[in-house]
Amino acid sequence: MSLRLQAHLGTLRQMEILLAVYDSGSVSGAAETLHLTQPTISMQLKKLADVIGFPLYNIVGRKVVFTEAGLEVVKSATEILDSFARLEMSLSDMGELKSGTLRLAVVTTSKYFIPHLLGPFCERYPNVAVQLNVGNRQQIIERLKQGIDDFYVFSHPPADLNTDSIEFFNNPLVAIAQENHPLVSQDGVSLAELCDAPFLMRENGSGTRLAIERFMAKQGVKLNVKMTIESNEAIKHSVMSGLGVSILSAHTLAFGGNTGLAQLNVKELPINSNWYFLWLKSKRPSAIAQAFLTHVESEGREMLLTELAKHRL
Repeated sequence: MSLRLQAHLGTLRQMEILLAVYDSGSVSGAAETLHLTQPTISMQLKKLADVIGFPLYNIVGRKVVFTEAGLEVVKSATEILDSFARLEMSLSDMGELKSGTLRLAVVTTSKYFIPHLLGPFCERYPNVAVQLNVGNRQQIIERLKQGIDDFYVFSHPPADLNTDSIEFFNNPLVAIAQENHPLVSQDGVSLAELCDAPFLMRENGSGTRLAIERFMAKQGVKLNVKMTIESNEAIKHSVMSGLGVSILSAHTLAFGGNTGLAQLNVKELPINSNWYFLWLKSKRPSAIAQAFLTHVESEGREMLLTELAKHRL
């Protein structure tokens, strides 16, 4: 990169700082990640904005909201830094994966089983760093559009983006209630009975909510939604406290704990869906990304099936 071009587009360090702010969602988070002071982060990004000629983000409350220009710079910075990362791996013994970073962005429910995939992979490649970003479906779609990460995990992948994918693992959605709830003792619970009970729903943007709404619309019924909650864990604790019933991924219960909960025997359930690993067709995979995908396909499925069998509700 010529000095003249670099002066117009900013430095690699400024791009690294920008991506850290994007990933963490705050200047303070980026400062902690990069071991820099907040004034240093702000100063470097001001310099980058000056040479770009557009504001990169705005502070709304305590949140960083990127501008359209900022998102374009994030996308280009990702491509540039990925190119340097690939060069670094090529120069350091790429075959043995002695360095580099694997970047994953996953929807919240998948966070319960993703660590079970990462553990053996990181044990095999101890010098590989992992960056794991967790969000709801809409947040991960935004990261996918920017091409920030190597892989994206969805149960309901977007159909309008130029991606490749593998179907990885089943994701059954089951009805749950407090273990002493009257419906638990019934041999069979009708969908109408489930719909009459106070229901705790995931937030807009959640893949679980999308699947539930599509299923109920197909059945021609409507849930009695009493609360909307942005966390699987918060829903589980609310159900345990007797605030209502809910529908969650069986993996949330198997890997995340099911104390105080019981699965309801609803004839029409579970709602069947699957987990997918996605990646952009336009993004050239790194050696680390290729190795991880091989690990997922060759060993990951079997490992998770074994682990799931140990923790069934």
